[in-house]
Amino acid sequence: MGRGTSRGQGPSGSSRGGGMDSRGGARGGGGTSVGRDSGGPPRGGRGRARDNRGRGRERDEFQDRVVEIRRVATVKKGGRRLNFSALVVVGDGNGRVGVGLGKANTVPAAIAKGQDRAKANMFQVPMRNTTIPHEVIGKYLSSDVLLKPASEGTGVIAGGGVRAVLELAGIKDILTKALGSTTPVNLVKATEQGLRSLRTKDQIEAARGVKIAL
Repeated sequence: MGRGTSRGQGPSGSSRGGGMDSRGGARGGGGTSVGRDSGGPPRGGRGRARDNRGRGRERDEFQDRVVEIRRVATVKKGGRRLNFSALVVVGDGNGRVGVGLGKANTVPAAIAKGQDRAKANMFQVPMRNTTIPHEVIGKYLSSDVLLKPASEGTGVIAGGGVRAVLELAGIKDILTKALGSTTPVNLVKATEQGLRSLRTKDQIEAARGVKIAL
């Protein structure tokens, strides 16, 4: 058709993007590109699909929050080395929670290590309805955190890392007060220690040998 032919079309009138290259593969256009192993199954096969489904269930079961990321510089013989630490809280929102501190030379790796350690450190928090069964003070180094039961509808009266631990544990109503050092790591660890020291009504009665009213 000479010069009247559209620049985007070849002699046959087809789009240039839809042509074939010398290797027989699609050059682009709207079709699906075909790789060298187009006739075989996806890499990993059914085993990888099952593994991905398992990871999806784990992601649905647990939630996590990164409370703090710190950059730490260390001086070595060969020079200055930069590392990162990530404080991570993991919980299922139904009474189980854990805290982990991960360290690595990149932020994603530090977060991943923190998540793994938090999952390994998970424990069950005794609860009474939407709050904790009794008042307790958690201690870690120079930080203290007061945890007090609250009536339904109060909400989580806490901030920062303390709030993250309580919410991921599934506690809906609680009063808190931070005492001493307000370093995020110390406050989170103090909150964890306080929750670990909680006891149910039955456990307290069994330890004391008497009936109590909570």
